[in-house]
Amino acid sequence: MENPQVEAGRLVLAGTPMGEVRDASDRLREALATADVVAAEDTRRTKTLAHSLGITITGRVVSFYDHVEAARIPMLVAAITDGRTVLLVTDAGMPSVSDPGYRLVAACVDAGLAITCLPGPSAVTTALALSGLPVERFCFDGFPPRKHGQRRDWLDSLIAEPRACVFFEAPHRLADCLADAAEVLGTQRRAAVCRELTKTYEEVKRGTLGELAEWAADGVRGEITVVLEGANPEPADPVDLVAAVEKLVASGTRLKDACAEAATAGVSKRELYEAVLAERRAAAD
Repeated sequence: MENPQVEAGRLVLAGTPMGEVRDASDRLREALATADVVAAEDTRRTKTLAHSLGITITGRVVSFYDHVEAARIPMLVAAITDGRTVLLVTDAGMPSVSDPGYRLVAACVDAGLAITCLPGPSAVTTALALSGLPVERFCFDGFPPRKHGQRRDWLDSLIAEPRACVFFEAPHRLADCLADAAEVLGTQRRAAVCRELTKTYEEVKRGTLGELAEWAADGVRGEITVVLEGANPEPADPVDLVAAVEKLVASGTRLKDACAEAATAGVSKRELYEAVLAERRAAAD
C-alpha cells in the first residue's frame, strides 16, 4: 500500500531528444530552465542540450548514472521532501527505460512523493512505428544477454512469442545476435533494424532474419533498436517442412543449409534439422 502523499516538491521524468534537438518539447525547455535540481545521466550532454535550446539551467546539475545511482538517491529524495523540484533526464529518450531512473522512482513512491512525467521521444515506440510489422501487441526486452549461450536461451523463449519484441543492441554485437536469431527462430521470420533514429544518418533496414544477418555481417554503426516479428499464432509443424528440406538436399544443398533455408516463423533451423533426422530414422526402420 502506498504512503499518503506528503506536501513536498516533486520528481519530474522527462524524455529528451534522441538526436534531433527540435524534438524537445516546450515543457522540457521550461523544466530544464526552472528545476531546482537536474539529475542527468551525462551532465555535459545535458548542458550541451540546454545550450542548443537557448536555455540557461539555473538549478544544481548533478550526475545520475548507473554507478552513482544508489549513492545519489537519498540526496535527491531529501531535496524533493524539502519542497524542491528534481528533473531527471538521460542522454536520450525516456528515463528508466533501459536507462537510470527506476530506483529513484521507486524510492519516491515509497516516500509518498509526487512524481510526474513529461512525455517525449522514445526509441522503443519510434522503432515500432517505423518497423512495418504488426505491433498491436509488443514486449520490450531491453538488451539481449551478451554471452552466446544465454542469448540463445533468450531467443528460445521467443520462438512461440506472439507479440512483436523490441530490443536494443550494441552495434558490435548486432551481427552475432541476428545470426543467432536466424538460427533459433528461422531465417524467414521478419524483423526491422532501426539505426540512428531521428539523426542525420537514420536508417531502417527491413527484411527476414536471414537477410538482416547477412547485411549486418560486415558491421553496423550507431545506436541500434531491433523490432522482431511475433511468432505465427499457428506455427508450422516441423514435419510439414521435411519434404522441402529433402528436395533442397537432393538438388545439392547441404542438410544444415537446407534446414536454414526452409525454416519459417515458429520453426527453427534446429527443430527442422531434428525432424529431418527423425524422419530418416523412421524410414530406415
